[in-house]
Amino acid sequence: MTAPEQVRPGVVPGTGVVTPGRPFGGLALPAGVEPLRLRLSEVELTALRARPAGEVRTTALLVPGFTGSKEDHRVLLPLLAAQGVDAWAISQRGQGDSGALPRTADHALDRLVEDVHEVAALLGTPVHLLGHSFGGTVAAAAAVHHPGAFRSLTLLCSGPHGWPGRKADLRARLLAAGGAADLWTLDNPDLAWRLAQGEPVELDPEAAFHRERSRATSTAQLVAAIDILADPADVTPALAATGLPVLVAHGEHDDVAWPQTWQRRTAEQVGGRYAVLPGAAHSPNLETPEATADLLVGFWSSCPATE
Repeated sequence: MTAPEQVRPGVVPGTGVVTPGRPFGGLALPAGVEPLRLRLSEVELTALRARPAGEVRTTALLVPGFTGSKEDHRVLLPLLAAQGVDAWAISQRGQGDSGALPRTADHALDRLVEDVHEVAALLGTPVHLLGHSFGGTVAAAAAVHHPGAFRSLTLLCSGPHGWPGRKADLRARLLAAGGAADLWTLDNPDLAWRLAQGEPVELDPEAAFHRERSRATSTAQLVAAIDILADPADVTPALAATGLPVLVAHGEHDDVAWPQTWQRRTAEQVGGRYAVLPGAAHSPNLETPEATADLLVGFWSSCPATE
């Protein structure tokens, strides 16, 4: 089987094709991070990759959260690569500059899970899978669906289940906009109006990126994600049954998406590791990337090797 460090543009293990990509949204990528495009069976996703300069110790696949994209992991990737990890991050279908399909049903959980498995197959080896926030919901479902594709699962700032009515007001706003809404415009109506009128408005690079990403993200994907996040079914028993090593981690100030008590309970019930990252909130991958990288590499190093 082709080793991860030998993956090049063209046909690689699995069903897809990897080709060079380009930076998205005006953000400068850290040195050593390369943009890629991954053509899967249903859709083309965009990705970022950071390769170790020396020996590849392991391979990791990072999945972003609600309203997110691969760029959420851009700072973390080279830190992982510096410790021997061949580190990949994707934008899920409908996020940012990844391909989108027209219907909400096209972005249902089972379709997102299939995308994760196709990407894992592209890498040609069982990978350490990480999901951030909503990405953790997708990653957990992917691990349950076929645990043999993965060496471990990390749930970063992500919980075991949703609850009815979650983000219902936002869902209604998106639908009321007739499928042409973006969250940045909904949240910044005055700035959006001034920009639409051609007024000179200065946005810092991060704000400009968030605007561009929001405008590119599919409304169907957002609505589908809200429906997934409202599902009260608890994944914990099925996840425990996989036998995969599991890390549940969040920032000490994370009070955004799931109660911290739920996250701790998930780790206990799956027999996994639980960690709190000091100084971080809901995005340790951006807020405390060095500590997050050290935590991840330490956990991955403790996982049993695959045959």
